[in-house]
Amino acid sequence: MTAAGEGSAPGAGEPHSMPVHLRPAKPTDIPALVPLLVRLKRLNEEFDPLLRVRDDAEGQAREVLKTSIADPKAVVLAAEGVGADKDKVVGLVLAVIRERPFYSPPVEGVILEIYLLPLYRRHGVGEYLLKETTAALKAKGAAVVIAEFPSQNEIASRFYAKRGFRPIIVRQARSL
Repeated sequence: MTAAGEGSAPGAGEPHSMPVHLRPAKPTDIPALVPLLVRLKRLNEEFDPLLRVRDDAEGQAREVLKTSIADPKAVVLAAEGVGADKDKVVGLVLAVIRERPFYSPPVEGVILEIYLLPLYRRHGVGEYLLKETTAALKAKGAAVVIAEFPSQNEIASRFYAKRGFRPIIVRQARSL
């Protein structure tokens, strides 16, 4: 999850409406998804210099999205705006199914990326994306859901902690 933005998203004041429409991503969405994924990676770079974005990040994002959309063990969702932003991709989710050979339950769903344009943050959209992603991962056999994000991203840490997530594995790094 990314930093919270200011402003009002379309439909934000309506009690039971969501300012986005969520659907499975298609190969034709890749041109709209690439800049969102790169924006997320640039945000990650702000949290830690070991997450410095490569010069070829756009090409890498294109390949990751192309491969993931075609992968039956992946969940790639496009969030489209509504109202004035109808049919405009304003967010994305990328998650995968992984085997856990040493642990029970043996299948986990891993949320690798959730990104929303700033206008759509802090209106319950992140909660909605998490709920829908969790349901999609469960439908693919996951019995536990894991979120991966930079350890210095306190916003993501608070977001997931409020929703019952807790740290279970720590990855540490150093430059060589």
